[in-house]
Amino acid sequence: MKTITIEGKLRTATGKTAARQLRSQDLVPGVIYGGATEVNFTVSAISLKPFIYTPDFQLIQVNVEGKSYTCILKDLQFNKVTDKLTHIDLLELVEGKKVTATIPLKFVGASVGVKAGGKLELRLKSVKVKTLPSFLRENIEVDITNLELNANIRVQDIVAENIEILNSPRIPIASVTMTRQLKQEEAATAPSKKK
Repeated sequence: MKTITIEGKLRTATGKTAARQLRSQDLVPGVIYGGATEVNFTVSAISLKPFIYTPDFQLIQVNVEGKSYTCILKDLQFNKVTDKLTHIDLLELVEGKKVTATIPLKFVGASVGVKAGGKLELRLKSVKVKTLPSFLRENIEVDITNLELNANIRVQDIVAENIEILNSPRIPIASVTMTRQLKQEEAATAPSKKK
């Protein structure tokens, strides 16, 4: 799985004034929790860009003054006016301790319903999961090959070993709907009822 490494500095001063001062230097305050101790750190805003502005699920390796933490993103806060990143929350991965994460879905295969003239509609791009850190992955593949016209694939149809999916099982994640052209063609070929 893709891992991004960033260098952070331990943050001793906390509070709004200290945070404002850090942000003026283009630094982002953050916290790592979930491990043995909570770590307050700062990191340059630029080094976070490849991690934040991507739809991919990735791990982040934070090096803070000689110690290394493998984490996943838990929360981001942005300034409502400038849209600048103001805070980052990371969850440290601890072997043997389950974590909750949001993993993107990757749709593979060519749907038979689309081949028949239908339109593929993706209704869910990611799912919330609970699993051990060793089973985390970049995405969960969903095969849509057998998805027929006017049919759905639901959360309950996702196959993911060692991963518990927390979304409601009945939620549709993909469906193939009939296009207007296909409806018109069907209407044109339907036998007329008038005699």
